Amino acid sequence: MPLTIVRNDITKLTVDAIVNAANTQLRMGGGVCGAIFSAAGAQELQNACDKLSPIQTGEAVITKGFGLSAKYIVHAAGPIYQGGHNEEYLLRSCYRNSLELAKEYECESIAFPIISSGIYGYPKAEALSVATSEIGMWLSENDMDVFLVVFDKATFEIMQDLHNDIKSFIDENYVDKKDKIFGRERRDIESTQLSYYEVKESANLSDTTAFLSEADIFAPEAFKRIKWDRSLQEAQPTASLIDINKQLDEPFSSMLLQLIDAKGKTDVEIYKRANLDRKLFSKIRTGKGYMPSKKTAVALAIALELSLSETRDLLERAGFALSRSMLFDVIIEYFISRKRYDIFEINNVLFEYDQPLLGG
Repeated sequence: MPLTIVRNDITKLTVDAIVNAANTQLRMGGGVCGAIFSAAGAQELQNACDKLSPIQTGEAVITKGFGLSAKYIVHAAGPIYQGGHNEEYLLRSCYRNSLELAKEYECESIAFPIISSGIYGYPKAEALSVATSEIGMWLSENDMDVFLVVFDKATFEIMQDLHNDIKSFIDENYVDKKDKIFGRERRDIESTQLSYYEVKESANLSDTTAFLSEADIFAPEAFKRIKWDRSLQEAQPTASLIDINKQLDEPFSSMLLQLIDAKGKTDVEIYKRANLDRKLFSKIRTGKGYMPSKKTAVALAIALELSLSETRDLLERAGFALSRSMLFDVIIEYFISRKRYDIFEINNVLFEYDQPLLGG
């Protein structure tokens, strides 16, 4: 899982390195800095920092983790926000220099706070955008498990314009347990199905018209191929299992590899853009009949920059669909319909709405 946003106490994570949002003098401060010093052993850590200080804004140095479960602490000096005068460059330098230092020390995992978003006054939404953007660019050429840690929701914000636009889209498209089917109010599809007579009455169907129950309407296409006898007592399969097997669509993994070739991309480009681990992608490529989780399938569709119809087709190969009754799906539809394929931006929004994150 290359980049994952988590809500946790950074001092309690089991990773190779954690990043301290430090001051240039590397002195124990408040907030995240103070918590790290306290958990590591304030005096021991201060003695080690004194040998490395001072540093410049944007620079990073490394010490042992002392009392932490992490082997190392990377100390990065973030900028004080002064209205946008070169602060973004310095903040990006914090992340990039920290990652390069962790790589030099052969770390396989690292956890960051959202640097400068506390008492240094960097607007939280902008600080988050810089963090995910710079980490994402670094991961496009390197391998490491990176965690972006927020202690609580108050430390996490997405851009207001994006938030407002998504909220409007959700309000217009998200169906919370109710919908309209043939002009009628949709019931909970997990507990109720429309009867034949309800459907016929609402849709003005003739007696000879084949129809599907509400649950079947929202099921993957492979499960819709049923017909009803005139007695309406039970559904009969349209063909034998052997016949159905012959008609199965191309499996997910085969379709995925064809799409990668058609887009002129490499495997590495796609699994990195999908925020996927190399080992997981290897399973997809080599595992016969491999079926991904829904969030993995969506991540790959995002990486391939598929249209909404192409995404639905790829998901169907794995037995999934996009539904207006699932908030996760509505958010995904928002980004794909607007051709915004930055998986880290999408994950920021999914995290904001407490939805599963893509990749991993």
